[in-house]
Amino acid sequence: MVVDVSVLSTKADDIARALEDEIISGQIPPGQVLRQEHVCERFGVSRTPVREALQRLEALGLVSAVPNRGVRVRSISAAEIREAFLIRAALESLATAEAASRITAADLARLDEAEERFAALTLEMRAPLRLGEVPDSTLAVEWMGANHAFHDVIYEVAALPRVETLAKSARRSFIGGRVWSARGELDELFARNDMQHRAIRDALAAGSANGARSLARDHVLSSGRLMEAALDVATARSRESDSFSI
Repeated sequence: MVVDVSVLSTKADDIARALEDEIISGQIPPGQVLRQEHVCERFGVSRTPVREALQRLEALGLVSAVPNRGVRVRSISAAEIREAFLIRAALESLATAEAASRITAADLARLDEAEERFAALTLEMRAPLRLGEVPDSTLAVEWMGANHAFHDVIYEVAALPRVETLAKSARRSFIGGRVWSARGELDELFARNDMQHRAIRDALAAGSANGARSLARDHVLSSGRLMEAALDVATARSRESDSFSI
């Protein structure tokens, strides 16, 4: 029997992408062990694509191998988060400036469509935060995907594949479920992201490379600062919870 390697690779891609989304959104928490047999059962596949998918997650730094058990989801440090946002700020500002001289009316229409979906999901994400509740993890995955989709249009227009690859690798470093207790900081993050997306869109429509570059850089750096603040709050609340449980 001849095994179609391309089919296995596609399955591995799908599995890795699904697990990646769940890890960086917090749906799969840091410390959880992903066993090959459990992942096989969940996706209805053999061990080969699962093994390949887990290896890809390990290469991305999202998991670490556990001998004879599978892989464990890593807890990303504040230093790693800060570095990731610094990398993204440099690369996304470069791509956005390049896109300003290339963008067409059709590209702007796609960007507007991506922004409309992002804005709608942002409102959904903010609703539970205003009530002091935690957003649903499935909704968080959708919001994250919509956020990425907006920037992906810009990457496509910029036509800088190496910059795109590096930036997308850096943006995988998301804190995940640990930050959901920092409701005030997250609400500000969501509101600011939406406004900044619209400002970037307007700069691109005007063909302003310098304006687009500056707005993209500020957008990423301000998101990073808010994420760091959210992590600080989440860490403090976790310590308080631990002290009360002693």
